[in-house]
Amino acid sequence: MSAHEHGRDDCVDYIERIVYLLDNELDQADCAVVEMHLRECGPCLERYDLQRAVKQLVARSCSEAAPEALRDRVRLQLREVRIQIAEGGA
Repeated sequence: MSAHEHGRDDCVDYIERIVYLLDNELDQADCAVVEMHLRECGPCLERYDLQRAVKQLVARSCSEAAPEALRDRVRLQLREVRIQIAEGGA
């Protein structure tokens, strides 16, 4: 089936499976089916590439530590809020 022959309804079935593929939550047979669909369907391949890029960006962002200056400012603001709460001003 060519990319032009894929209908919207057919692709809807693959959207969730693409996420499972990216999360390594499909068995080998399901991986093969989804990968074949991706080879034949440009729009789903684009969606897969976008989902993969977002997943990589989030993973990279979550492993980075905030700069020390930012962490110090957050700590200071938390202390100020605690003081306001303790004094009944919040």
